[in-house]
Amino acid sequence: MNQRRNASSKSQPTKPLITKNPDISKQKGYKSQKSNFFSSEKNIFTLCLAFRIANSLLIQTYFNPDEHWQALEVAHRIVFGYGHLTWEWRKGIRSYFHPLVFAVLYKVLALFGLDTPWFMAHAPRLLQALFSAVGDLYFYKLSNAIFGNFVAKWALFSQLANWFMFFCFNRTLSNSLETVLTLVGLYYWPCMRASPSKVPLVLRKWGLAIAALACAIRPTSAITWVYVGLLELAVTRDRLKFLVLEVVPIGALVLALSCLLDRLMYGSWVIVPLNFLKFNFLSSGGDYYGTHKWHWYFSQGFTVMLFTFLPFSVAGSIKSKCWKLSGLIAWVLIVYSIQGHKEFRFVLPMLPIALMFSGYSLAVMAKSDSDSRRKGSPNSRMKRPSKVGFAIFVLLATNIPMALYMSLVHQRGTEDVMIYLSKEAQNEKVKGILFLMPCHATPYYSTLHYDLPMRNLDCSPSEEKGIPDESDHFMMDPVSFVSTLMTNGSLPSHVVLFDSEEKLLRDFLISHSFTEIRRFFHAHFKVDRDLQASVVVYALAN
Repeated sequence: MNQRRNASSKSQPTKPLITKNPDISKQKGYKSQKSNFFSSEKNIFTLCLAFRIANSLLIQTYFNPDEHWQALEVAHRIVFGYGHLTWEWRKGIRSYFHPLVFAVLYKVLALFGLDTPWFMAHAPRLLQALFSAVGDLYFYKLSNAIFGNFVAKWALFSQLANWFMFFCFNRTLSNSLETVLTLVGLYYWPCMRASPSKVPLVLRKWGLAIAALACAIRPTSAITWVYVGLLELAVTRDRLKFLVLEVVPIGALVLALSCLLDRLMYGSWVIVPLNFLKFNFLSSGGDYYGTHKWHWYFSQGFTVMLFTFLPFSVAGSIKSKCWKLSGLIAWVLIVYSIQGHKEFRFVLPMLPIALMFSGYSLAVMAKSDSDSRRKGSPNSRMKRPSKVGFAIFVLLATNIPMALYMSLVHQRGTEDVMIYLSKEAQNEKVKGILFLMPCHATPYYSTLHYDLPMRNLDCSPSEEKGIPDESDHFMMDPVSFVSTLMTNGSLPSHVVLFDSEEKLLRDFLISHSFTEIRRFFHAHFKVDRDLQASVVVYALAN
């Protein structure tokens, strides 16, 4: 420990982060006012948990297929014996770590007879709400450790008020759990604190274990932890001990446990991180699902996620002079920009860090308002508008409508149709379902929770580039594709499709004794393809 203190005192590059950074609550002219509420971690966690539970119940829209197909669908198959495994599981590029979390949940629901349509649709997000609340708590603790209590409160406000965190954090994506583990892990790494020498080294081992677990769940999380690990090497002198006695054994242990778990579930030895690396980075397999310009995260992706918090985050980054956190964000965005295939969720773990800077900026404004009121005359105090009050109004007035619209309205039809079909199936009104829509456009067995034949269009990538998949063939000529499909197989009792294709197939379906029975609103504007305004259900006449 003494050796660590000596190393820290000689590590001059980190000094500006400590002396100029600034815990605003300790600056001259500010009287610290720790509220009783925020002095208790239990209170903070209770607040965050209540917020995230309400948040999870307000998410009723479809965002990304992986939320269902790479987590819940796999978990449903493990527990109930039926469910669809996508091509990724045949290729061995996914670890069972994440789905098993929800498999435990499904097993508990089944044991208590709670595997009803409502619980099957909502329980996974409620469980994620618990994880998210833990992430919120550690986000507060990390902000407090770096900037102090006053900034931490404003940072937590930014985290809870940001529209994308509301929209995405409670979804059952591996990226959501990765974000939670990132926030928890960063708190335990000494190099991320203002005073690394004051952090017990045993905490670093916890940080390493959590980082390794994050990489086991999502191998690309290594991008974050390589940066953090190099930063730790820069501020500690016991480098050999750090590498040989901590990084290697802890990393090897988690990797071994991950491989053993996947060996058990796959039935053969599968090294998921290696397969993941080969497909996504060495062969650019992710490009099959679309590419963006190199600057997309900077010009569109991350800026949209921050939304109106963007100027506050930029200002907070500059004013705080906490370059190690700014560098982490820049590093992750730059590395992900190298890949052609880009998605919002890939950089979700960096969003809370950017919002921490927003909290710093708001704290500076709040302190400025406090100083102005204290120095001004009674009359001027009444007339002078509050800067932070105006900022809060703008942030809430823009983020709340955005969060509610994206969570309750935009692209909700594909969720609603599966909840409807689940209830119909429980009443034995459904015998088989054909989904005539782009692949993975709806949840599947994990929401239906009824063992009956279902058919969706396949979009597994071909070994040869440029070969259209089944979903592509359907979109090119819907009538010809469906005609061939129904000629070669038995007719399903229900057909589900978007209105954009239903217009082309209506006459064909009617001629084969199908009638429209339900229509669900889906979206007001198009995203990737033509406008998919509604989801239509046709049923075979008796």
